[in-house]
Amino acid sequence: MPLIADADIAQLLRETRTIALVGASDRPDRPSYNVMRVLQDWGYRVLPVNPQITGEHVHGEYVWRELGQIGEPIDMVDIFRRPIAAGEAVDEAIAAGAKSVWMQIGVINHEAAARAEAAGLKVVMDRCPAIELPQLGIPRRSAR
Repeated sequence: MPLIADADIAQLLRETRTIALVGASDRPDRPSYNVMRVLQDWGYRVLPVNPQITGEHVHGEYVWRELGQIGEPIDMVDIFRRPIAAGEAVDEAIAAGAKSVWMQIGVINHEAAARAEAAGLKVVMDRCPAIELPQLGIPRRSAR
């Protein structure tokens, strides 16, 4: 699988408005909790997805059980799952009509990435949008 260029990642981050965060956590010691806050601070609407805490709220957003329940357009699905479980999240992203999938640092699943690309989704793997935003000079949006 080819590596995605920084310019393509920057364009993806500029075009994205709504992010579904699969593997969201309500625990401040978890990376997904902090990444969600950073993405919100950057002006994205972030919809947390986690069947373990469905119905709760994280950073003011209702936690969904699965992507298919969200019922509104999703630009990006940010995946905080083990690599073996990322495939299921990618398949849900395809079914939900997402435009891209982003597998977090350490989440590498080439088969899932290939399925997403074959379905027309942009794919970023083994990177973190919260790190990429400042490194790529993406400006914060005033409102989410």
